[in-house]
Amino acid sequence: MMATSRVPSKRLDVLFVNADSSLQAYQGLAKTYSAIEPPTWALLLAQSCRAKGFGVAILDCDAEKLSLSDAVSRIQGANPRLIVFVVYGQNPNSGTTGMIGASALASDLKQQHPNLPVCFVGSHTSALPMDVLQLPFVDFVLLNEGVYALHNLLRTDLRSGLETVKGIGYKTGDSRETRRPILNEPQAVVPQDRMDIDMPGYAWDLLPYRTRPLDLYRAHFWHAEFDHEKRTPFAAIYTSLGCTFACDFCMINIINRVDNGSSVDATQSRGMRFWSAKLIAGELEKLAEMGVETIRISDEMFFLNRKYYEPLLQDIIQRNLALRMWAYARVDTVRHEYIDLFRRAGINWLALGIEAGNQTVRQEVSKGSFQEVNIRAVCDKVRAEGMNIISNYIFGFPDDTLETMGETLDLALELNTEMANMYPCQALPGSPMYHMAKHQGWKLPESYSGYAFLSYDSQPLPTKHVTATEVLKFRDEAWQQYFSNPAYLKLVETKFGETERANVEAMAKVRLRRKLLGD
Repeated sequence: MMATSRVPSKRLDVLFVNADSSLQAYQGLAKTYSAIEPPTWALLLAQSCRAKGFGVAILDCDAEKLSLSDAVSRIQGANPRLIVFVVYGQNPNSGTTGMIGASALASDLKQQHPNLPVCFVGSHTSALPMDVLQLPFVDFVLLNEGVYALHNLLRTDLRSGLETVKGIGYKTGDSRETRRPILNEPQAVVPQDRMDIDMPGYAWDLLPYRTRPLDLYRAHFWHAEFDHEKRTPFAAIYTSLGCTFACDFCMINIINRVDNGSSVDATQSRGMRFWSAKLIAGELEKLAEMGVETIRISDEMFFLNRKYYEPLLQDIIQRNLALRMWAYARVDTVRHEYIDLFRRAGINWLALGIEAGNQTVRQEVSKGSFQEVNIRAVCDKVRAEGMNIISNYIFGFPDDTLETMGETLDLALELNTEMANMYPCQALPGSPMYHMAKHQGWKLPESYSGYAFLSYDSQPLPTKHVTATEVLKFRDEAWQQYFSNPAYLKLVETKFGETERANVEAMAKVRLRRKLLGD
């Protein structure tokens, strides 16, 4: 019997909905191999709202794999004052690809229950608020992260006084056909000194489960060392928000924007905010007490500021939480003297943003912030300390040629890390590259799924030298070459076992269909 979110006895103020976009975004990998992550931002917003006295619930259609009709029925049955589609995700493109399922469900919901008020929040909404607000099934949008805007919106009757609520967009007019979209002036994001107060943790208890908490969620295949049995239960958590860097291909910081200008991109609102080590360690302890061991630290730059990560990791060690975690770092921010601390705290995988094998290409898209480092030495040190590496590569940067993409693949094969992600470069809404593409007249995806790296209709950018089709073809062939490489398969077998090697080989047999490649 699948448990559902607990609904307060009084009328529900807000139902947070996480729609399911997995089948279109991941194709054949969705059933077994892709992760099913808890809706981190829905959990943060829910906890924030109920700390202010509002009645909240979460409907996670992805975790429960609800059909559209079942999801509509569940929403209608909950009878909330406001339905908030939380379209965030832990990957940079997730806010846009999440619109696949969110728009389909919201459209069905509005057709059947036109009087239920629908609100959207998330990185895609923050990047293109007017585009989202103009969708016929959207009544409200929350700008940036939406915390204060949502609190203040819920203090209204959702009809009058809307013009005074900062940080929202809404529609005004007498008839549904003639309503005019309006964006109010922006609202501030939660400042550093109020992070623990106004975003006081996660509403874990509102998530659905089968027999025990978080057992509907599934870790990344590699995080579980290619062992399906270790993948659940699973959780993901932020210890900080945002990033101090300003890479052209990234839109992470768009949720910090406090400017409604049409040409604003993520680089204009970069910065990081942190929760206290005490609050985050307390959340991790809650998860451990619920039986969760496998946890993702979703911060874009966890291995960056030792002022914040050092006390947190020490606290985790002192609490003896025995977790299996992974965290992100840029290859040029890894401090060798702290690797042992990471490992002792339970971080046994480090996700390194290597991005490109050619230093000139890498410097161009990172606005020169990427420091010259010996990538091989960094990887050697991390692995010598007993940690595994998942390296991240991107093919199709604006200055890439077939030769420079070949350099990236050669580096990946040489490093032969325990896992590798390989992405085609996308002009994600909210990124500087998106505005560059619009200005240059480059072809952009015609659908939300076109922004999904693994979708059928994935539409990467062309480079100055290579077509989009060539970029996608190179990426897919590079992925197959990496995961069928005898040296890589031998590594997996040696480190994790024969069964795990067979699991990787089975994963590599799942071929993606691509519209651009004529499938």
